[in-house]
Amino acid sequence: MTHAMLKGSNVPLDAMAVRAVLRWSPGAGVPDVDASALLLGSGGRVRSDEDFVFYNQPRHPSGLVRRLPKKQVGEALTDTVEADLAALDASVEQVVLAASSDGASFQHVSDLRILLYDAGSADGEPLAAFDVRPETGEETAIICGELYRRGEGWKFRAVGQGYPTGLVGLATAFGISVDETEESADEPSPAAAQAADAGATVAVEPPVRVPPPPAQPPTQPMAPAYGYPQPALPAAPPTYGYPQPVAAPRPQPAYGYPQPAAAAAPAPDPNFRLPPMGPQFIRQ
Repeated sequence: MTHAMLKGSNVPLDAMAVRAVLRWSPGAGVPDVDASALLLGSGGRVRSDEDFVFYNQPRHPSGLVRRLPKKQVGEALTDTVEADLAALDASVEQVVLAASSDGASFQHVSDLRILLYDAGSADGEPLAAFDVRPETGEETAIICGELYRRGEGWKFRAVGQGYPTGLVGLATAFGISVDETEESADEPSPAAAQAADAGATVAVEPPVRVPPPPAQPPTQPMAPAYGYPQPALPAAPPTYGYPQPVAAPRPQPAYGYPQPAAAAAPAPDPNFRLPPMGPQFIRQ
């Protein structure tokens, strides 16, 4: 007998190994859906990152929780998580069953359901069925249901809690360490992917850096060099415009030592007389 579940309801399980099957209708504009599971310890958090079973880690190290390949059943697609509840370590108190969408939110996914089967009965009817409906339409990850311990047995609860932050937001909420830089680094560029398909190796060269020009030493004024010839002084840079001023020629120094000092000539004295010429004697 199949239990039609309402949000928040629960049902005891007789089977100790179950298959949780996500089923939805594909079509134009419908994103792909992936099933995942988180094994939670006390406090509602994972014991380590290995307790996250999803498309990049499809099997728990214990082998007791694993993803099965996707299938097409009639016009529907399915993605399945299988769990051996009886053999799980006693430190595992819950197994969260979730769905994530790739490329669009769950408002574009039609007829999303989770069906719980007895893993030991290949053709049996589902033990429980829950129609998963997004609450806001912006969800990109939804907890569809959870398997949890109750005394010596297990129960299944219909949850239907959504996350607009996708699988990353769902994982971090339960204590998974997600390095988004590694995820982006794992995705090759289109050129690298095309080269990999062709069997080529893409070499990424560093950018060419042009070295700056060497610094010019400051120009010192040239001291005059005595002797002949004098070195030519550098011409002053032209000033742009028209007409150009004509530089006055510089006077050339007179060579020799000492140089006579130029003095202005005084006006002649009209009473000036020359003294008598010749030696002068004074008689005693």
